[in-house]
Amino acid sequence: MARKEDSENNPGRLKQIALTYKMTRRADRKIGLILAGVGLVTFGVLLAVGFLIGHPVYAGVLGVMLALLAMAIIFGRRAERAAFGQMEGQPGAAAAVLENIGRGWTVTPAVAMNRSQDVVHRAVGRPGIVLVAEGNPNRLRSLLASEKKKMARVVADVPVHDFTVGDDEGQVELKKLRTRLLKLPRVLTGPQTTQVNDRLRAMGDLMSNMPIPKGPMPKGMRMPRGQGGR
Repeated sequence: MARKEDSENNPGRLKQIALTYKMTRRADRKIGLILAGVGLVTFGVLLAVGFLIGHPVYAGVLGVMLALLAMAIIFGRRAERAAFGQMEGQPGAAAAVLENIGRGWTVTPAVAMNRSQDVVHRAVGRPGIVLVAEGNPNRLRSLLASEKKKMARVVADVPVHDFTVGDDEGQVELKKLRTRLLKLPRVLTGPQTTQVNDRLRAMGDLMSNMPIPKGPMPKGMRMPRGQGGR
């Protein structure tokens, strides 16, 4: 019974693709025409080459495979762009990006937050510690400074990078956040990264020490004194 329920609750791969296509089409109305054009052009070019070299059948088969591959690549990129477009401006969007950054990173959402719901997330990887802030830039300065000071007590010898998500000068666009993190120079070994994580866990974080309910923070909720920015 459990297996049957799992199979019913988890949509198949084709259904997932269909759902992703529908989501993408809401933000990108031309996605169907673009994919069709990419597929036809790729297949047409390979087929033309096949006629020129005297092997249209082989080139045609190769053209179909390459056309499907090209369509999948374009679809993936445009679907990702549409997803970022829908997430931008939403609370916790940066945390969602960090959670999908890939292997080798340990992400802790909302290690610091103030009563205005400006928030700082933490990611630890081979480049060191990365603090990602989202909210009002002016209020985030003090929030980031406070978090850096707190971490310096236990990981003073580890590089700390900070980014503020946004579209203004000096900020990082949400869609470029993952790329910026992956381009950071790697200075720690695997064991050193694990050690840093252990030390940070021992220090604790805001979400583990505060009785904040899961999900969106209720409007009007007051932060305990001594926590968050002023």
